[in-house]
Amino acid sequence: MYIIKVKGKVRIPDYIQIRNDSFVLIGYFRVDRPLKSLEKYGLQGREEALKQIIVDLPFGKLQKLDFT
Repeated sequence: MYIIKVKGKVRIPDYIQIRNDSFVLIGYFRVDRPLKSLEKYGLQGREEALKQIIVDLPFGKLQKLDFT
């Protein structure tokens, strides 16, 4: 799985995209509400690690999600 933070414009908020290994979009959510519905993406139980990744991730940088 991959994650990317996208900068919003004017009235569109910043958001996070979650993509699978084929880079197909499997989910997205607003940066200011990142921890809702994580079970849909198979990320339940990893809220703290994901929160830190989102804070540290620069806009426009694709990063592989690795929770090992």
